[in-house]
Amino acid sequence: MDSGEKKIMPEVSIVIPAYNEEESIIELVGEITAHFVDIPHEIIIVDDGSTDRTWEKIRQLSQEHPVSGLRFSCNQGKAAALAAGFQESSGKYVATLDADLQDDPSEITAMIQLMEREDFDLVSGWKRDRKDPTGKTLPSKLFNFTVRLATGVKLHDFNCGLKVYTRNVVKNLELYGEMHRYTPVLAAQQGFSVGEKVVNHRPRKYGKTKYGMTRFFRGFSDLLTVLFLHRYSYRPLHFFGGIGTLIAFIGFCISVYMTVLWFAGESIGRRPLLLLGVLLLVVGFQFISLGLLGEMVLKLSSRKSFLISERAVSYSEKK
Repeated sequence: MDSGEKKIMPEVSIVIPAYNEEESIIELVGEITAHFVDIPHEIIIVDDGSTDRTWEKIRQLSQEHPVSGLRFSCNQGKAAALAAGFQESSGKYVATLDADLQDDPSEITAMIQLMEREDFDLVSGWKRDRKDPTGKTLPSKLFNFTVRLATGVKLHDFNCGLKVYTRNVVKNLELYGEMHRYTPVLAAQQGFSVGEKVVNHRPRKYGKTKYGMTRFFRGFSDLLTVLFLHRYSYRPLHFFGGIGTLIAFIGFCISVYMTVLWFAGESIGRRPLLLLGVLLLVVGFQFISLGLLGEMVLKLSSRKSFLISERAVSYSEKK
């Protein structure tokens, strides 16, 4: 490229996490490039520690298509792969889809149109007519119902790998563990608008699924993390202090009751209830102290990063 030639920035960055998908990756990239032939785009494939020839295929594709490849030395999970792809992306919109050909890349443009029409910051796919076995769809329905109930984000399909984000969203997402399932929740917690679109879902063509029941259990554990961090990250005393106050109050009531018995002349020295009351008081005050320590640490390191979605420049700064 000549030094005077301006580089064309991609309109869409497509991030694809891949783990042992040597059979499907070339076909998927062919579909994407055929659909986006008139749209400036980039494809970022993250090889999540594959043990087959996936990386060789990615290197081959990078010589023929607008494909960039990242390779992990070992399997680190889908959230880490997406985070690496997000960091590498430069498009106005960032789309994600799985590498197994079940997600239809032609849906991406319709999702972007929905984002522009409804002013959404994130649009998540909904596999309403899902082409998966019952053993996979039933746990997924239970998971989606639980997440909707717990978070208040009204989506039908948090597990869908086909999603489209604005650049501002991906810059503010912190992904680890199984957090890739909760990107709509994380975005909504930061004030971004989240929408949903029914998308075409296709039967798996090659290989077998990499996701089992253990991933769903880990997903529920991460749901607790999402809820806790959102509600109490900047209010640790509200959480620990609330628990501590309840425990200490129960311990106090027991201690008062034992004191009344002692004044009435009963022997309480060997009664287990006395030990329980003292124990609850001690544990309750420990929880309260933990909350106070959290507040002190938060105050000392109070460099809170605020998310600014828009900025109006003063007329004096324009002069």
